Amino acid sequence: MNEIQTELKNQLEKYRLQKIEPFMEEDDHNENFRMDIFRELGSLGFCGMTLPAQYGGSELSYQDLCVALNEIAKSSVSYSVTISVSAMVQNIINEFGNEEQKQKYLPELTSGQEIGAFCLSESGSGSDAASLKTTAKKVDGPTGPGYVLNGAKMWITSGGIAKTYIVMARTGAEGSKGVSAFIVEDGTEGLSFGKKEKKMGWKVSPTREVLFQNCFVPEANLLQSEGDGFKIAMAGLDRGRITIGSIACGLAERALDEATKYALDRQQFKQPIFDFQGLQFMLADMATETEASKLLVDRAAYLYDNGVSDQKLASMAKLKSTDTAMKVTTDAVQILGGVGYTSEYPVERMMRDAKVLQIVEGTNQIQRVVIARSLKKAYQK
Repeated sequence: MNEIQTELKNQLEKYRLQKIEPFMEEDDHNENFRMDIFRELGSLGFCGMTLPAQYGGSELSYQDLCVALNEIAKSSVSYSVTISVSAMVQNIINEFGNEEQKQKYLPELTSGQEIGAFCLSESGSGSDAASLKTTAKKVDGPTGPGYVLNGAKMWITSGGIAKTYIVMARTGAEGSKGVSAFIVEDGTEGLSFGKKEKKMGWKVSPTREVLFQNCFVPEANLLQSEGDGFKIAMAGLDRGRITIGSIACGLAERALDEATKYALDRQQFKQPIFDFQGLQFMLADMATETEASKLLVDRAAYLYDNGVSDQKLASMAKLKSTDTAMKVTTDAVQILGGVGYTSEYPVERMMRDAKVLQIVEGTNQIQRVVIARSLKKAYQK
């Protein structure tokens, strides 16, 4: 890590241990998201790290953002994911929005005063995102031209607490070329929220259905042109896979730390259980896979920072790191034994939080499809 990244890590380590860690068991049990924590992270500059200064950002690199998300995830995947998804929304508006849209929406997002949410998935279109059914019909509204949205989005991170929603809806024929992207503000008539999902993990981060019933959105809220929505969504997901990878690495690091400390302290047969070779091999594999994942994520972030869009590497980083997080947290529970299965230690929560990392931002099966297609394309040149 460079000097800036070391400073970011140290600052966030101090913050999370003082402000997040003491409440995690209680908040996980009560499914309580603390908006004051998110806004404090924003005031410290962690909610708009990669955005230009003119919109309130810190103009740091994607590698820097990954360092920050990694550190926050050691105490809370939920807050780290909230920042990650909101950063995706910011980057989409910054890359594909016009100047009026940037000035209107980015400052509140980069400051952490508001949260952004990404609305792509539907009950019938998860991995097959291009088959989405939510419609956007062009009309002459009471205040000028715009679109009327009808449909439902599922599994939306920060649904109900976010203020700015990037929504993919169909303006044309079936398939990816008929999808457009819109900015929809909370409080817009016709926008409402369905049930809050009862989840295995990420309990602090709310996940809700987002509903559109004759929801009028002015033409000024269309991102780029009709038909550009799928391209915009995929660009956001490519970046999101890198940040999800960094979160997975932070989670794996924390689980490895908990397992190692416990193994050194726990006595069985008159010696620390760490001294048993079977556990040593488990811990060695956990450490190796975690380090390999970190390097892959860092490489993907480095290429993105240098203007190289490598979809294959982003998918590899997401695939490797999230599979590693699932394996490392599961092994951590095993090493702690009976107490690892209780909320007395945080590894059971970490294991629950790890599972969905293999599903969000494109399932790991889809990542393998992306990687395989890239290989085929390279060899057929």
